Amino acid sequence: MSRHLEIAKNVFEIEAAAIDNLIMLLDEHFELAVDAILKSTGRVVVCGMGKSGLIGKKIVATFASTGTPSFFMHPGEAFHGDLGMVSPDDVFIALSNSGETEELIRLLPFLKDNGNAIIAMSGNPVSTLAKNADYHLNIAVPKEACPLQLAPTSSTTATLVMGDALAIALMQARGFQPHDFARFHPGGSLGRKLLTRVKDEMVSERLPIVAPNAPMIEVIHSMTEGRLGLCIVGDGQGIITDGDLRRQLEINAGQLMTLQAQDIMTPTPRTIDANAKLTEAETLMNQHKITSLLVTSENRLVGIIQIYNLAV
Repeated sequence: MSRHLEIAKNVFEIEAAAIDNLIMLLDEHFELAVDAILKSTGRVVVCGMGKSGLIGKKIVATFASTGTPSFFMHPGEAFHGDLGMVSPDDVFIALSNSGETEELIRLLPFLKDNGNAIIAMSGNPVSTLAKNADYHLNIAVPKEACPLQLAPTSSTTATLVMGDALAIALMQARGFQPHDFARFHPGGSLGRKLLTRVKDEMVSERLPIVAPNAPMIEVIHSMTEGRLGLCIVGDGQGIITDGDLRRQLEINAGQLMTLQAQDIMTPTPRTIDANAKLTEAETLMNQHKITSLLVTSENRLVGIIQIYNLAV
């Protein structure tokens, strides 16, 4: 193994050990912190300096997308006016590995006077920050991955993981569901599937439709022109897929061209309403192991939705 790979492996092992160590440090303060946030009618304000601040921004993003309203506050800006954004109902999470970050300590008198619940994340349970907080989440690590023990590495990983643990505990306590997540992520693939309707993705123009008594040559021509791998019989009373044609060729090759559409169609094909969500269409297709559904509106055929329309 090359020296660079050996270094990377060593970093992974050190930071993994740091995360394992958090399990031993977890105590009732974690539960109390979760309860405090759940009972709060305000938002969660996350504050940290330097690398802790960068991790804090990610924690805020995770909170926000999983049902816990929150925002990040830079401690320097806080001391110069941004404290005006903090209401008494907000819960304040202060991030500092040492627990002695001056910019955070200077905020404590205001927060206490303001009546805010204070959650401290630090690696020092007897630090100024920890002793003045209502709840302390211990993020102490055995050592940093940095060989000089200077650059925050394991400690920032531990902070991030503790933030993730809070966010997941909160989202489960709130009964946060996929459709809730989709509402906050309308541009993502999950949001698209959960919020988009079948009518928004269906094929509705130049549908490949043939009469029940249409000859096979017309069925094949319609299927080829439609480029959907199928054709619809009548007003939706049946469907013929390219798979149906292949099976007929195997069992009835000599007579295939003498048959009509109604002779080989699958009657009463699966349908879905145009206003249904894409997830409903996907569930129905997976349940019946099919790739296409006829789309109806007020019991009238209006289009086709296929599994390929669900891909992002």
